[in-house]
Amino acid sequence: MSWGTELWDQFDNLEKHTQGGIDTLEKYIKFVKERTEIELSYAKQLRNLSKKYQPKKNSKEEEEYRYTACKAFLSTLNEMNDYAGQHEVISENMTSQITMELARYVQELKQERKSHFHDGRKAQQHIETCWKQLESSKRRFERDCKEADRAQQYFEKMDADINVTKADVEKARQQAQMRHQMAEDSKADYSSILQKFNHEQHEYYHTHIPNIFQKIQEMEERRIVRIGESVKTYAELDRQVIPIIGKCLDGIVKAAESIDPKNDSQLAIEAYKSGFEPPGDIEFEDYTQPMKRTVSDNSLSNSRGEGKSELKFGGKSKGKLWPFIKKNKLMSLLTSPHQPPPPPPASASPSAVPNGPQSPKQQKEPLSHRFNEFMTSKPKIHCFRSLKRGGATPEDFSNLPPEQRRKKLQQKVDELNKEIQKEMDQRDAITKMKDVYLKNPQMGDPASLDHKLAEVSQNIEKLRLEAQKFEAWLAEVEGRLPARSEQARRQSGMYDVQNPPAVNSCAQDRESPDGSYTEERSQESEVKVLATDFDDEFDDEESLPAIGTCKALYTFEGQNEGTISVVEGETLYVIEEDKGDGWTRIRRSEDEEGYVPTSYVEVYLDKNAKGAKTYI
Repeated sequence: MSWGTELWDQFDNLEKHTQGGIDTLEKYIKFVKERTEIELSYAKQLRNLSKKYQPKKNSKEEEEYRYTACKAFLSTLNEMNDYAGQHEVISENMTSQITMELARYVQELKQERKSHFHDGRKAQQHIETCWKQLESSKRRFERDCKEADRAQQYFEKMDADINVTKADVEKARQQAQMRHQMAEDSKADYSSILQKFNHEQHEYYHTHIPNIFQKIQEMEERRIVRIGESVKTYAELDRQVIPIIGKCLDGIVKAAESIDPKNDSQLAIEAYKSGFEPPGDIEFEDYTQPMKRTVSDNSLSNSRGEGKSELKFGGKSKGKLWPFIKKNKLMSLLTSPHQPPPPPPASASPSAVPNGPQSPKQQKEPLSHRFNEFMTSKPKIHCFRSLKRGGATPEDFSNLPPEQRRKKLQQKVDELNKEIQKEMDQRDAITKMKDVYLKNPQMGDPASLDHKLAEVSQNIEKLRLEAQKFEAWLAEVEGRLPARSEQARRQSGMYDVQNPPAVNSCAQDRESPDGSYTEERSQESEVKVLATDFDDEFDDEESLPAIGTCKALYTFEGQNEGTISVVEGETLYVIEEDKGDGWTRIRRSEDEEGYVPTSYVEVYLDKNAKGAKTYI
């Protein structure tokens, strides 16, 4: 089966057919190209969708993704991102392996087709030229034959006429012979051209055209095979990503199976547990008894026990009213002091500094007045340390419930330990580099690293002091959480400490939901409260430990409130470093402490401040 033998006379139809094949191939290329664009657009939309629902960094929404259900959703978003990547792979492979390859092949196919049909037209033109020569020689032969026949008839007519001279007859005879010779020559020429044409025609229809059509047929069959291969490649490229897409879907299924409602419930408990106990029952108040309305054993302010004094509300409230107060009202009561916090010590004087000299005691007021004041605007200041330096959020997170405060403190301790480890690694690296410089002076000057090494060591010391401070607060909180087991306590911190005395620290009070404390004290501590005023709770703050010593470089006369006088050369204890305001807090004895200008003293920090001498 060959086009050269079967379709020898269908040159024009073959030309149309092959052009249609090329059009089909170009149409398929356009189809694949549009498919790749759709895949890219789909992948882009999937990525945008996944990005749209990703949790924002450093936002409350990110905290929700601790729960298994939210983690499953996040895994779904990540898997969809990978899913989109596979559609991008499909688009890239189809573009490189189908679209571009077929585009180059179409150009080659057009050139080959053009060459084959050019050869066919050339052969056609040649056979047409031979045919024209044959027709011309045939007509000439026919014409010469007719001329010779007429000349012969004219000669015979002249020869039969007796009136014609002999010369005219001879002339007619010669003319007839010449025409006859011309006819013979035309006959020979016609015969030669005819033989040549028959040979050329045989070659054309049995050699040239079959060869050309055979090449065209092979070209067309290669085109068809190429389309088939491209269609197969089209399917294979889709099939190649199916396993990866299946893994993406398996990941989504696995994430769904990992959802644990019990675990989510436990996480919710850990996130929102305050550590408080539910309030006790409110005892009945009998108004039928003719008695003066003062604090009674069964009043609202004394629901926990007996023998509570009038200052129980004014000084340190039992805190049983918080479940019955509106949330915004309770927040304002428990987080803001009665007056704006005093500013930190400026260059003029550190007067009214937190943790400074005690304020003058106020006169006692009736319980009713204190109760009304508590319910309206004046909250119990939960810990004087939280107001230090005028910070909006207490440094020890004392505005949080116990359990949440413990978690925040533990997080802060872990962060500080990481920073300490980082600085220690840097110190070790500098030390090693210094050793290298000492062994090979040509590589560098060892003295050039002393400043950096001292700076890193100072940073480590500061971070350790900071970590010790937060560890002390953490130990303090963990000691006041009886529900926590010993194992959980060991897991939550690096230190195992005993409960500090409950009488000497205002931070020992039991906290309300928004951060204020209500005490859990023994009868002895409550008896002690009876002899104090409302503002005396500042006196109950635990004395700060000494973190080092200092030597007075100059004499300083502390004339303003909160300052302390020092004499040149005097040695004192440092209980609080300079926070950037130019003042350092020092202690001379148990009862004498205050602020001095940092520039007036030379400070020597204790590397083991936690074990330094303290005054309680």
